[in-house]
Amino acid sequence: MQLVEREKLDKRIETLKQCYGNDRSALLPILQDLQAEYGLLTGLIMQETAHALGIHPVEVEGVATFYSFLRTDQKQGKYVIRLCRTISCDLAGKARVARQFENELGIRFGETTKDGLFTLEYTNCLGMCDQGPAVMINDRLFAKVTPQMVPQIIMDCRQDFLKTVFPEITPSDVQKEGPILKNALPFGEGLKKALTLSRSDVIATIREAGLKGRGGAGFPTATKWQLAGTAVSDTKYVVCNADEGEPGTFKDRYLLHAQTDLLLAGMTIAGYAIGAQKGYLYLRGEYLYLRKHLEKSIEKRRQSGLLGKDIQGKKGFSFDVELRLGAGAYICGEETALIESLEGQRGEPRNRPPFPVDTGFMGNPTIVNNVETFIDAAIICAKGPAWFAEYGTEKSKGTKLFSISGDCKKPGIYELPFGITVQELLEEVGGEDAKAVQIGGASGHCIPAPEFKRNIAFEDISSGGSIIVFGKNRDMLQVAKNFMEFFTEESCGQCTPCREGNIKILEGIELLEKGRCSTSYLNELIRLGETMQLASKCGLGQSSPNAFLSIVEHFKNEILGRVPEAV
Repeated sequence: MQLVEREKLDKRIETLKQCYGNDRSALLPILQDLQAEYGLLTGLIMQETAHALGIHPVEVEGVATFYSFLRTDQKQGKYVIRLCRTISCDLAGKARVARQFENELGIRFGETTKDGLFTLEYTNCLGMCDQGPAVMINDRLFAKVTPQMVPQIIMDCRQDFLKTVFPEITPSDVQKEGPILKNALPFGEGLKKALTLSRSDVIATIREAGLKGRGGAGFPTATKWQLAGTAVSDTKYVVCNADEGEPGTFKDRYLLHAQTDLLLAGMTIAGYAIGAQKGYLYLRGEYLYLRKHLEKSIEKRRQSGLLGKDIQGKKGFSFDVELRLGAGAYICGEETALIESLEGQRGEPRNRPPFPVDTGFMGNPTIVNNVETFIDAAIICAKGPAWFAEYGTEKSKGTKLFSISGDCKKPGIYELPFGITVQELLEEVGGEDAKAVQIGGASGHCIPAPEFKRNIAFEDISSGGSIIVFGKNRDMLQVAKNFMEFFTEESCGQCTPCREGNIKILEGIELLEKGRCSTSYLNELIRLGETMQLASKCGLGQSSPNAFLSIVEHFKNEILGRVPEAV
């Protein structure tokens, strides 16, 4: 950690304000840049940042301690080794990698070496579910880590990665392409065609295509755009939710790199449709390595007249995109929590109504869509709604990108039409012998083998794209425990049902592990989960019991009456 001199610090903060702005919304990027320079957010750094932005130091500390990638703890080492503990990495052998890190460093997880060089921590999903176990060391990602690789990784750290021999990132395997991934559109084509239409006709085109949000909830995209477009305000915003934190999901990581121009085109089309002049691309902190690529793509579009003032010569239409980084908080995948984060607040969900389309970023009408939705919108504008509606079902138009991981022969990214059955999907990925499939990530549902004929579509089993396959020998109670540990860690703690309920369910799972849970108490846990689904403030608490409830429903014989092995 560098010594902080107040005068130099104040000058640096003023420079960062010129880059990010003078208001509260500049707080998170300023803290991220200061941490990158000084290694730690000290009390002095937080105090001077607060004074510069005209807010109280306690507010800055509240933000800094909310996000897991912001460091305020003096006890953390120079290298913070974060091992992903969520389900796909767990299935890939995370436990053996964890043990080897402990053996090599002589510490346990949650501890720092005496020389202050290394801290071992568990972290939640790193978006590398098809390449687990995954490790993040400060801001560097490592994939497919084995116990044998651990000594070399530690040696590389000691040498400041000067002689690193392991590739940090390997591309995800795209196992099956469909019309979205094989779009073959010329650069800028979608936006150019959209700008030949009126704003209302753009929204009508999206409505005719039947595009629904690809994040999992399936809200009609055109309806969201229409509500924001008709809202009375001189200032409106477009936000891309690239905070892909759902365990088992990694498709957006690929799209952000391979389909960047279509993503930015979709955001610009949305800006034109609703009358916005500014867009924010909110990138999850784990994908920091994509930052330079994305900023280069944004600048290229500015130089090509596809971003900026009077885009493509259309007088009066100006739109630009700014990249903002998350800092390690799953809850920021919820749209109002994401907006709070953009505003420099703790990422805590808002009460609704009002909705973002009325009162979003800085109190202005705002639409929030995910990466895949914006890409689909750009292609629809280029190829027409009829082309898109050829695929899928009557109520679920188009294709869907799936992130497939777990016990299958061909993990990776698949583009498949809505309406495909679970069994058909398993045949595609080489997972025919599965006993269960988790659809929709940790917040989704566990589907047992007798239900594999069900359809993956908004009218049956909805999914944001995460598909995790569980083989015949997997312990489903351990699966439920992994998910509940995730939600216990990631709950923002705002509302009682989620804050307390996840802990109680996890405690119940631990009793089941020990064979100490009665059927009556299990039924109480089920009722608790059902209450959480109704009473929690946001989607996290409403969906966190899903996996537990579905596993209890379908695998009760497997989880009751256990006889633990003698220790």
